[in-house]
Parts: sequence; structure tokens; C-alpha cells
Amino acid sequence: MNKKISRIAFVLCLGCFLFSCRSKKGIVTKKPHTPTVVIGGNNKEETTQTPKAPSKVYANATEKYIDVYKGIAQQEMSLYGIPASITLAQGILESGSGKGRLSVKANNHFGIKCHGWKGGKIYHDDDRAQECFRKYKDAKYSFRDHSLFLKDRKRYAKLFKLKKGDYKGWARELRLAGYATDKKYPQKLISIIERYELYKFDKEILGESGVEFEMPEVEEQLTYTVSKGDTLYSISRKYGITVKELQKLNGLNGTALNIGQVLVVKP
Repeated sequence: MNKKISRIAFVLCLGCFLFSCRSKKGIVTKKPHTPTVVIGGNNKEETTQTPKAPSKVYANATEKYIDVYKGIAQQEMSLYGIPASITLAQGILESGSGKGRLSVKANNHFGIKCHGWKGGKIYHDDDRAQECFRKYKDAKYSFRDHSLFLKDRKRYAKLFKLKKGDYKGWARELRLAGYATDKKYPQKLISIIERYELYKFDKEILGESGVEFEMPEVEEQLTYTVSKGDTLYSISRKYGITVKELQKLNGLNGTALNIGQVLVVKP
């Protein structure tokens, strides 16, 4: 009997002890694992954030190409006089809107071949199998080489006599100068330019009218050195202007003159 009572007491004590421990520990909620990313090759970790949605959505690869490279094309136009519309249209046509192998693997948007090139190279089937093409670290250098390619070769000299806003003339002359063997090359360029309104990038450089700005001719300033017996009236008569105009040109308030004084008689 005593043993039975002792056993019951032991079980009750053990139950109370276990209940007490459980109440102190409380309920632990397992937190979801937060993904981490290693930064800069060290052991530091940082919680990743949800990637931001693209700022722009493009209808096709060509529109994206235009948006990415329009600024470079306009810069080349300012420096070398090649219409931005022509540069962009050639880049779109020859690089497949930036998706061609040469543009993806070598940043070469214009199919420029090695020709003594000492930089990186890539081999690609073109007119012949595995021809050598230039490889660039950045696409902008491809655009610069395109500008220099046209500017430095005599056979393209006629291009630079055309108005910079005349994209149709540029497209035709490129074909005539031997840039491309495709007889429809000019029509292809013009079609791309007009479809995507690339001529507007020319206008931003030339002005809204699309006519190239020309500096007005500056006439050489004509002066006269005052000698003994000269008056403002006699000098104005000599050069066909009024006394007031002569005073205004020279900032004179009165009519007094000094021998040896130099007067502007024609602006």
C-alpha cells in the first residue's frame, strides 16, 4: 500500500515539474527563412529585395535599340556630321537591332572588319567563311569607328557635301559609294528611318526645321582713323551713315574728336 502511494506521489511530482518547464519555455513560432546574398565576395550577408520592374516597356527590340543608342548617334552627328537617323538605321539593319552575333559577342554593330586592327577579334562567316571582325569593349566604340570609317575614306567624300538632314540622299549615296552591295539597301534604310521617325533625332541637332544651322557671314569690321580737320559729320558723309549711327557705333555722347582716334564706321 505504501509503495503504491509513493509511486502515485512520484508520478504527480514529475507531471508538475514537466508542466512547469513547458510553461516557462512558451510557444516558439518558426520564422520563415529570409534569402540572403553574398556581397563583394566577403562573408557579409544582406537581405535581398524584390527586383524593381523595368522602367520602360518596349514594343519590340528595335524600339529598345533606338532608346539605348540614340544619344550616341546624336553625339557622333555633332562631331562628324553623319545624320543620327542614318547611323541608327544602319545599326538596326546590320546588327539585327542589337541581337546579331557580332553585336552580342563583340559589340560590333556595323560589321566592321579587322583591316589592320590590333584590338580584340572575332571570326564570323560573311562574304567568306570565318572572316576577321573587330571586337570592342563597349558598343560606343563601334559607333565611333563607324563615323571614322565614313569620314576618313575618300569614296564617301560626297556624303559630307549633302545636307545633314537629307537622310534619303545619304541612304542613296552610301549605296553608290559601295558601302553595301544590296541594291535595296537605300530603301531599307529609308523605310526604317520613316517607320520609327528617326529623322526627329536629326532635327534635335539641326533645329526643328530640320535645316542645318549655318553661321551668318561675318563682315570684316571697318574702321577709320581721325585726322586733322575731321568731324563726325564729314566722316558720316564719307561712309554713308548718319552722325547718330556713328555715335552709337562708337559709344560717343558728344561730337568732339581727337586726332589718331579710331572710329568704327561699319559694324
